[in-house]
Amino acid sequence: MPIARKLKRFALAAAILTAAGGAAFAQSTAPYPSKPVHVVVTFPPGGSIDVVPRIVAQKLIERWGQPWVFENRPGAGGQIAVNSVLKSPADGYTLLVGPSGAIAVNPTLYKKLAYDPVRDLAPIVSLARTPMVLVVQGSSPYKTLDDLIAAARAKPGSVVFASGGPASSLHVAIEVLKRAAKIDATYVPYGGNAPAINALLGGHVTAVWADYPTVVAHLQSGTLRGLVTTAAKRVATLPAVPTLIETGLSNYEADIFYGIVAPAKTPPPTLAKLAGWFMNAIKAPEMAPKLAKHGVFPVGICGPEFGAYLKRMVDDYSRIIAEANIKAN
Repeated sequence: MPIARKLKRFALAAAILTAAGGAAFAQSTAPYPSKPVHVVVTFPPGGSIDVVPRIVAQKLIERWGQPWVFENRPGAGGQIAVNSVLKSPADGYTLLVGPSGAIAVNPTLYKKLAYDPVRDLAPIVSLARTPMVLVVQGSSPYKTLDDLIAAARAKPGSVVFASGGPASSLHVAIEVLKRAAKIDATYVPYGGNAPAINALLGGHVTAVWADYPTVVAHLQSGTLRGLVTTAAKRVATLPAVPTLIETGLSNYEADIFYGIVAPAKTPPPTLAKLAGWFMNAIKAPEMAPKLAKHGVFPVGICGPEFGAYLKRMVDDYSRIIAEANIKAN
């Protein structure tokens, strides 16, 4: 091949490589976000954990113009989603949204999990929270928590608690109550909150500890009655239902939080930018009414504050799970 032609081909190849390198450099230095953000959801479509981040993300789309791509990866209590995010580049373009169970509870229960939520996940924001409510049938003779405890003490083993689980934050709440009230009660786990509530409505169990979105319609109609919540203070929409702290039985307080996290090595400026934008979205006047329709309430704690809260949750669940000898299977 003539030397001139070889030089021309070499120059063309060099130009292509230079252009490619320049494009890659431009992309790496482009302002964040310069491409769609991928959000992995721990549970199937349709539930509040899926709907809430989509509502908030719409505000961010309006601000950025960049689309948010949601992918539901249910299974193994959220661990399939968690593991997929941990394997993703820590660049702010792959985020995880999950409830407290998937983020804070599972690592304590499943000792074989190869991650630590405090070490391996970077906290961005706790978007929203929802209380856990102990419910009985609306026609039940148990008008208060004291009534239910009295029945359990009078006939040990006769009261049957249920929850979606086992080994969920809802199961933990049941074990906290059993230990605090010193009662012998039977626990029956179901494959989700809905099957547990169906069992309650059918008279197969005595009481269910459920997340508020699952039971809000039943509480409003009177089909179910709330006896107590694990919220820090009374839920505005359940003014007659005391908290566990109010009963004097236990100081246990825990809502189910809906958190957004990223792989631990995500750049701090990117995390801070995301946290700020989520905070602005959560504080929008129309956000609280939108979330309330799904039984959740905005929180908006972010960054180090959310990280400190997450660590407290992990520590509390680790202690309670060990004390109550709760097993994953």
